[in-house]
Amino acid sequence: MTATIEIFKYEKNVAEFAAGAAVFSLGDAGDLMYVIQSGEVEVSVNGRVIDTLGPGGVFGEMALIDHAPRTATVTAKTDCRLVPIDEPRFLNHVHRTPFFALQVMRIMNERLRRRMSDAG
Repeated sequence: MTATIEIFKYEKNVAEFAAGAAVFSLGDAGDLMYVIQSGEVEVSVNGRVIDTLGPGGVFGEMALIDHAPRTATVTAKTDCRLVPIDEPRFLNHVHRTPFFALQVMRIMNERLRRRMSDAG
């Protein structure tokens, strides 16, 4: 994930969230994914924390791919600076930086493997 932060570390268009603030909630409609520039977020489902992500972490990407409601709640664990990425910008980055697309696919694959392992 460190390669992801390199792509966005100088990004000026950021959203700031104070510790404890919800970035989005389970079931929300989603049209943005986020890259963590600084800070940490917690990902939870039904009140159970399933992951903690830090700088370079990516979340919310599923909403850009399948246009379905959010599958988790994400809350700022610490004060955070997040780079919001909408679908046109996502597609632009995929086109300009194929490595970015590979990073997002790796992240999704890792999460899927972890969920399958936890279920089994």
